[in-house]
Amino acid sequence: MERHEDMGFGDGPSRRQILGAGALAVAGAAVSSAVWTPPAAAAAAAKSPAIFYSPHQDDEAIGMAGSILEHKAAGRPVHLVLVSRGENDGLAKIMNQGDCTTLGSRCSAPGHRHALGWPEDGASKVVAARTAEFTLSAKALGVDKVINFNLADGAYGDYDAFVGQVVKKVRALAEQYPGASHKFAAGWLDGNATHKACSDAAHRLMKNGELTDVRFHHIYAYQQYPPAERDRGAAYVLRIPSAQMERKRKSILAYNTWDPSRNLYSLGYHSVPEWLEQAYADPREFVYTLPSNYRPGR
Repeated sequence: MERHEDMGFGDGPSRRQILGAGALAVAGAAVSSAVWTPPAAAAAAAKSPAIFYSPHQDDEAIGMAGSILEHKAAGRPVHLVLVSRGENDGLAKIMNQGDCTTLGSRCSAPGHRHALGWPEDGASKVVAARTAEFTLSAKALGVDKVINFNLADGAYGDYDAFVGQVVKKVRALAEQYPGASHKFAAGWLDGNATHKACSDAAHRLMKNGELTDVRFHHIYAYQQYPPAERDRGAAYVLRIPSAQMERKRKSILAYNTWDPSRNLYSLGYHSVPEWLEQAYADPREFVYTLPSNYRPGR
């Protein structure tokens, strides 16, 4: 069976409050369900997790956190997977620039300055710091287990090989957790090669009959469309209850926390600040099924 790196651990504030956020206080999730489920089905679901696949660090906070909390509130175990390492040489350059010209006064670094001297290979320092933010986000959401596929983010290189790697990893989890549901990025909508590779992997496994309970989250809806148009074509619009939305906001703030002692440098906010802020403000998420005319490939 394929082995994964297990990282497990068993309206809202203003923009100014977002920017000034530090360490997160993690509240416990209330357990409730508004939908009756037959006892046998409920027992089976309780043993089978909902598995969420985040292509990069921050995707889970932007477009999956509400659904994660929905499953937790219904008493379902939730496993959160980080698919790729998230190498990014552009972020390394930003963190070396000195005065923060990227974000200016929106930068959460003291004095809006960071000259960290990181290697600009996009890997050694950036990956570790981005993953620290991901772990903090996962703790804010109260997931039951975090799994790191630790795949080099190669979808913009040998795309087919990367899809094959994701297929192998997801297949192993499906075998390990029979009856699990699987939640991916809606890569055909997001327009990102890594996201598309994840939905291609799901498509291949669904076509082979290896996955049956599958949904897709349009993570980039907050960047691509104004609020009134974000639900276009969605099979399901999740309207996040206020208490759960507060927890989603805490997961977003994990990406705007400056605490070098914990390897936290607000990298998510230096990368996609507008997307994070739009997701922070919109108490909805957009869930899709795979289109009948789905076409794999980058």
